[in-house]
Amino acid sequence: MDFSSRLIETAVNEFAKLPGVGRKTALRYVLHLLRQEEKEVSAFSEAFLRLKQELKYCKNCHNISDQELCSICINPRRDHSLICVVEDIRDVMAIENTGQYNGIYHLLGGIISPMDGVGPGDLNINRLVEKVAGNQVKEVIMALRTTMEGDTTIFYLYKKLSSYTVILSTLARGVSIGDELEYADEITLGRSITNRTLYEKSLK
Repeated sequence: MDFSSRLIETAVNEFAKLPGVGRKTALRYVLHLLRQEEKEVSAFSEAFLRLKQELKYCKNCHNISDQELCSICINPRRDHSLICVVEDIRDVMAIENTGQYNGIYHLLGGIISPMDGVGPGDLNINRLVEKVAGNQVKEVIMALRTTMEGDTTIFYLYKKLSSYTVILSTLARGVSIGDELEYADEITLGRSITNRTLYEKSLK
């Protein structure tokens, strides 16, 4: 793809770095921004600069937040004895959209994947163990993707937490094998949470 402007080419190259954005789509984005007023383009770029500079991670659950603690963790109406362990913010959004869950979350920041060089030490696991060890948690729902890596991570968490007095459950298999939570429809995901099962039963 040839460009008459090096500035356009640079902008296209930057947009093309985004997941799922090819160079043709990137060019459409760039040309669209060129047609906008300068103040609108400034507001667009400012939004992402502030996002990078000011966004925080909740000290309790590692969710993204504007404050030290996220809106879910500070909500007194949520059941703080119920923790749903997820991979990242996309899973929190997917579960919240179901309206079927009233506990809090713990974001691991990924899953165990030796092929990708991700081990237990790269995830937010120790903080989860600390929470459970404090005897304030009644149940931990392990809501990770239904893949080999997800199942490996769930089993690792089970080994780390099984010695404590806490219920360890996992989503009902309404979510298809290999699916990521963010792509599951709200009804199926909601039922999977509501009809969750004890993890030990899945090992038999």
